[in-house]
Amino acid sequence: MGGAEDAPRAAAANGHGNGATVEEKLDELRRLLGKADGDPLRIVGVGAGAWGSVFCALMQDAYGHLRDKVQVRIWRRPGRAVDRATAEHLFEVINAREDVLRRLIRRCAYLKYVEGRLGDRTLYADEILRDGFCLNMIDTPLCPLKVVTNLQEAVWDADIVINGLPSTDTREVFGEIGRYWKERITAPIILSLAKGIEASLDPLPRIITPTQMISNATGVPLENILYLGGPNIASEIYNKEYANARICGADKWRKPLAKFLRQPHFIVWDNSDLITHEVMGGLKNVYAIGAGMVAALTNESATSKSVYFALCTSEMIYITHLLEEEPEKLAGPLLADTYVTLLKGRNAWYGQKLAKGELTLEMGDSIKGKGTIQGVSAVDAFYELLSQDSLSVMHPEANRSVAPVEMCPILKALYKILIKRELPPNSILQAIRDETMYDPRERIEMAQGHSLYRPSLLGQPKGDTKA
Repeated sequence: MGGAEDAPRAAAANGHGNGATVEEKLDELRRLLGKADGDPLRIVGVGAGAWGSVFCALMQDAYGHLRDKVQVRIWRRPGRAVDRATAEHLFEVINAREDVLRRLIRRCAYLKYVEGRLGDRTLYADEILRDGFCLNMIDTPLCPLKVVTNLQEAVWDADIVINGLPSTDTREVFGEIGRYWKERITAPIILSLAKGIEASLDPLPRIITPTQMISNATGVPLENILYLGGPNIASEIYNKEYANARICGADKWRKPLAKFLRQPHFIVWDNSDLITHEVMGGLKNVYAIGAGMVAALTNESATSKSVYFALCTSEMIYITHLLEEEPEKLAGPLLADTYVTLLKGRNAWYGQKLAKGELTLEMGDSIKGKGTIQGVSAVDAFYELLSQDSLSVMHPEANRSVAPVEMCPILKALYKILIKRELPPNSILQAIRDETMYDPRERIEMAQGHSLYRPSLLGQPKGDTKA
């Protein structure tokens, strides 16, 4: 790990971050964490999906050559076999990249991929990740990673933990981690990459985010838990496409971590509004699935896609007015994240495949080569929350109180398609072609002209939506 083949990437990273060298940035974070000489900073990824794996690979590329000062490792579950078709494709990827081929030969690791290609050997996801291949992103080879399959071994002494799990797995895994941390004297820093939410209806309807799940499961204070999100695609970031992200959380750690994570091609801004940015990361996944359906059903009609975009963004703006006292400041980040997800995200891809009949709902929301489609659970959570009468809003024409979901026809249609399975995917077209539907501008004006803000949805008193 961090051998000679990684030196060019590491060398290229020197000098980024407001003029500080890589080693200076690492030393600064080590001082803040109180690390003694000879005690490496331990960065541990939990979950090895595309973004979780890329994030750890970025850290390894940037800092892995400083072995005495930092250690990067990643945990994933053992035992996941790589099927024959994937093994054959992986072999093609390896042979198409001379640098990867030479690296595997140098590490005496090439022969097993030949045997996997021929069907003479079963490859496993944790095994190929050690060589830099993420099962959900085979076409983008990463640097070699130190992989640990025992969760307790991976996290017990971690200084910084990266949550790369789907939101649907976060509570369970961090519940187990919490048991390993009972004897810890100091709390680690946790950086969550998860975009998704859960709904809690008792005693009041409210959203539960991955950072809240982690805090509840481990006892780590919320000031030590941060969220990183932004309009980006994991494979493109690793291939050094210029990107930006936003790290959100308490003052104590977000600025030092933003500086530590920043690279020439990956700019990290910081913001104090943890929970709301997390929720927005989950919200755009809801509407990305519908966008994929519309694209497939209309043969990529630009007109139909623009109609859908206008309607779905008006619903998202309406929902942000329920969640945030000053929603205007979220418009840019939300729309940017939505845009990239519609262009190339897995949720839009999933919607396309459903509409074409190449996937079915019976296959579940964990898809080979893509991982968990987090928009499905987010549809369920947002619908359940916004259908509660206790959150009722005034209907502009009926002049009566209705649940907020009644103002969100696309969300209702997606719920009936994906969760209740009452309607086929092509019914999304009826939702956007309804002759009685409002002009999207009217929905936005409705949100702006009424006091929609419901602080209880984020589990916080009015006037305090910040972590």
